[in-house]
Amino acid sequence: MSTRAPVARRLTRRLTRRLTLRARMALLTAAAVALAVAACASAGWLLTRNQLYRELDRRLGAVSGGPPGARDGGYRGGQPPFHGPRLPRRPEAILAACSSEPTGTGTQNPPPGPYEIMQLVRADGRRCTVPGAGALQVGAEDARVARGERDHAYHDGTGVTASGTEDGVRILTRSFRLPDGTPAAVSYAISLDEVQGPLDNLALLLTAVTALGVLVSAGAGLMIARASLRPVDELTGAVEHIARTEDLATRIPEEGTDEIARLSRSFNTMTAALAASRERQQQLIADAGHELRTPLTSLRTNIDLLMRAEAAGRDLPEETRRNLLTSVRAQMRELSSLVGDLLELARPADTEPVRETVALHEVLDRAVERARLRGPGLTVTCDARPWHVHGDPASLERAIVNLLDNAVKFSPPGGTVTAALHDGELTVRDHGPGIPAADLPHVFERFWRSPSARSLPGSGLGLSIVARVVAECGGSVALEPAPGGGTLARVHLPGTPAPGD
Repeated sequence: MSTRAPVARRLTRRLTRRLTLRARMALLTAAAVALAVAACASAGWLLTRNQLYRELDRRLGAVSGGPPGARDGGYRGGQPPFHGPRLPRRPEAILAACSSEPTGTGTQNPPPGPYEIMQLVRADGRRCTVPGAGALQVGAEDARVARGERDHAYHDGTGVTASGTEDGVRILTRSFRLPDGTPAAVSYAISLDEVQGPLDNLALLLTAVTALGVLVSAGAGLMIARASLRPVDELTGAVEHIARTEDLATRIPEEGTDEIARLSRSFNTMTAALAASRERQQQLIADAGHELRTPLTSLRTNIDLLMRAEAAGRDLPEETRRNLLTSVRAQMRELSSLVGDLLELARPADTEPVRETVALHEVLDRAVERARLRGPGLTVTCDARPWHVHGDPASLERAIVNLLDNAVKFSPPGGTVTAALHDGELTVRDHGPGIPAADLPHVFERFWRSPSARSLPGSGLGLSIVARVVAECGGSVALEPAPGGGTLARVHLPGTPAPGD
């Protein structure tokens, strides 16, 4: 295989990469129009040529006595307007007037304009020419007609006029029988000058028109490219402005319904999503900073007291020291919990956790044991029936622990927290003060805390994590006032009683 084709393709790709989109559009438009103009010009030239040749063939048929295929091969009608001497046109007259040697040394010059040549072709390929009528080269098609293999044949050839000049001619060869019954043929020819001249002029004219069409199409392609790419230029300018200023509020006009307008709408949607994501990120950072400030300040204060007491050489009372250390431990626990909640919420929404079949009743049992440790003065009961779901075990346990922690936190001393799991519905109920109806729509928002709970430990992220984990498992969660006081949390998770169902 030749290596020229791959090299040409590489050069073409390299050249295409260096051209701008506008230049490529202009080039492609010019090439398409040039090909169309060239194809139309070629088709017009061929149609004109065929029409002129049909006219020559018609005239040859008239010279030879009628169109080929007519039953009577005798000459009919008046002779066409040829210049030059009267020549015999019937096959018998040509046979009587011809000699066995070709002419071409006559003294009479053919007059200007079209002329005719006639000669007899025998079955063996020899020709008999009419004195003063020139001669034709006998071709293979003429020989087949002379042998009786064909009735007639049209073709181009070369003729020698009476003055000895070679010229291109159009030839019609027709078969007939000699008086002794031997097959033969008569060739009639007309000069191609009256066809070649107009065709050459037409070719020059069409070439000029094609070249002009290429130039015009190149200019039109450039203008079309500029007009078509103007919205792209605006889009490019907007993107460069956003990249330079990081201003996601920039919008591109969305005019029309074409592809550029769709691209503009998609770009505006993308920038709006980016702006919303940046706003949520900034809000998360601000809220996290606010929530982290309280435990960090308390930690710093308690540690400063311990360090100042040690630096002064004064021992703090044992009870005071124990209270400070207990407070530090509590603040560290709160800080660790807050950091864990932030890491959970910072996980991208499109990041799939490890999902597997989880025995939810076992997860609930473990979460209840942890809740009992966190609320030693409370009664935490659990009624769990087997239920298996598809999800992340660690995330599910964290969500259930958050629900139980809220119930423990808001339960009165000596109160009861009830957890139950029946047919995919997990309920957690406490007997605390409950949640006001006006606050229920906000309980799953990040860092949201009701006014009555702001003095209690917590970051306001627990229920947000619960809502996210339940949504990832395809379930739903809601809080509602419990009958007789308190709050009831309902979680519905799709699953089956047995792991293989």
